[in-house]
Amino acid sequence: MYGTAPDVARGVSRLLMQEGYSPILEFTLANGRRLDVAALGSDGTMLGVEIKVSLADLKCDRKWPEYLAFCELFYFAIPPGFPDEHVPDGTGLIVADRYGGAIVRPSARTPLHASRRKAVTLSFAKVAAERLALLSAAEPRPAMMQAGE
Repeated sequence: MYGTAPDVARGVSRLLMQEGYSPILEFTLANGRRLDVAALGSDGTMLGVEIKVSLADLKCDRKWPEYLAFCELFYFAIPPGFPDEHVPDGTGLIVADRYGGAIVRPSARTPLHASRRKAVTLSFAKVAAERLALLSAAEPRPAMMQAGE
């Protein structure tokens, strides 16, 4: 094994934040497929990442083309040492460990139709807001408690 998916996801998230994107993990698309990492750029660009840490998983994965209709940029992310010659042509490639990552091969940009972009962006915002609310509800902050008293 080359690395763990959580480590790669952490490094990908750090890289994307450095690049000006806001990432969330495990984002479900309207077609029911789930991206390992989805990120929204400051210009509204939707970026998707599929993480692979097993060569067998990469070779038998047939679902990744179904992500493309929802992302303007699409990347596979692999850990260091993973044989990248098996990553499909025409996709972007990120190599990442738990501390960060690098874009090794840029993704081609495929524009989204305006209505699709709006739907994906609204879904992304809703998921991000709900996750933040769940975190806030789990442990009330002292400042929040004082404001409500």
